[in-house]
Amino acid sequence: MMDERIIEAAKRRCEAVMERISGGLPRSKIAESCKRTLLRLATSEFNFLSRLSPSSSSTTLSCNIGYIETIVDIIQQPCITGVSRVCKPVSLIHGVKKERQRGSHHKDIHVDIVCMLNKAPVWFIVSDRNPKYISWDGSGGEKSLKLRMQQILAAAATSPSMQPTSVILFFAKGLDDSVRKMLMMEFSCSEIEMELSHFEFAFFEEPEGEWVDILARSYRKACILSSKVEQYPKSGSISIADVKQTSVAALGQVIEIQKYQKSLGNSFISLISSIEYSSMDSEHAECSTAGELSYGDDLINFDTTALIAIVSGISNGSSGKILATPESDLEKRFKSNSKFLISQGHAEIERPIHSELHGILCGKRGIVCETVYSEFMKVVSMCGGPNERSRADILIKHLRIVPDSPSLRMRSLPATRKLALKNKVIFGTGDYWSAPTLTANMGFVRAIAQTGMPLLFFEHRPRALVGE
Repeated sequence: MMDERIIEAAKRRCEAVMERISGGLPRSKIAESCKRTLLRLATSEFNFLSRLSPSSSSTTLSCNIGYIETIVDIIQQPCITGVSRVCKPVSLIHGVKKERQRGSHHKDIHVDIVCMLNKAPVWFIVSDRNPKYISWDGSGGEKSLKLRMQQILAAAATSPSMQPTSVILFFAKGLDDSVRKMLMMEFSCSEIEMELSHFEFAFFEEPEGEWVDILARSYRKACILSSKVEQYPKSGSISIADVKQTSVAALGQVIEIQKYQKSLGNSFISLISSIEYSSMDSEHAECSTAGELSYGDDLINFDTTALIAIVSGISNGSSGKILATPESDLEKRFKSNSKFLISQGHAEIERPIHSELHGILCGKRGIVCETVYSEFMKVVSMCGGPNERSRADILIKHLRIVPDSPSLRMRSLPATRKLALKNKVIFGTGDYWSAPTLTANMGFVRAIAQTGMPLLFFEHRPRALVGE
């Protein structure tokens, strides 16, 4: 007979993981569709356990809660961002599908997590199985790990928009040494360290009233391997000579800011001053590569929405004036946008946007692609007031203008109504530079998530120019 306490313990683990999925996975880290998938899996597992009877003839409990817990633990790590797909098959491109359908039983490849690991796109293959049931060649009736690796790497190499830099194999309960060596030898796998900082503890109460620890989720025996995928090329070699450095000397910049400090606003000055100033030695520009310039952890790619939000009068002290203006006067001036501006004014008073952006931009270097630069300057010249135009000039001088250079994986996505070409250029340029895009365009972010492609981004609340 099965111990009822084991069933109840597994059910408690399901409830705990469902709570973590609902409350511990922010939208900035994982797509809502992925959260729904994880919740559906955990709920299904809970329902299965609820139907089990202690009178069952089986003495062991076989369930998937450990697998689900491991996936959630991985996603919660700070180094993991942009989770765009979980526990779903990755579709192969048409040509590969056709080839495999000729006398082949292969299906699309199941990938447990599609995400960014330290800003690099990766696929996670997760196993919570006992190592003795993981077979290299399929002997003993078990599935062949070798065959699965061949299928996974073939799919990874033929999926342009979702192509990872690496496939990460995460064996939560460890891996037999002979199998590990075969992975290293045949697929050039290397061991990586990934210290999971999250551990779950579950307890149950004995009839005598004592609480007993029934689970301490640990990954001390875990084996984590990485297999590099043949790299897609960058969208061309960009030299620093192609990058327009619009910053003036740092001292001159400080003087200019101080000159306009009163009209620009203190919060704007504070935010701009927090952005890392990075000068370029023009004498050595021609022999430098783009990689030497920027591929790192300190870049932020600005969408037009972000630039407007920073310089907007609403973000710089005009909220009170707007809210004090009769609504009829606002309607005459801003037409149908008046209610939108009133809403933004209230939101700004409750939660100033510069304070939120400071946490994202502090110590970072900013880039804008040529498309964003042109659009921003045009909008500001048409709709911005004198103070907003002054802020725009100062802001742009703190950023670097880079050529429109969307990454290959972004270019591989077909342009549609939801995946507009302009947005593909903006977000794709950020992807090229391995820089998250600061944006309020969540419609495009959701459309990208639906393709399964992981994307680095920071969301900000929108603001409009008010002619201040």
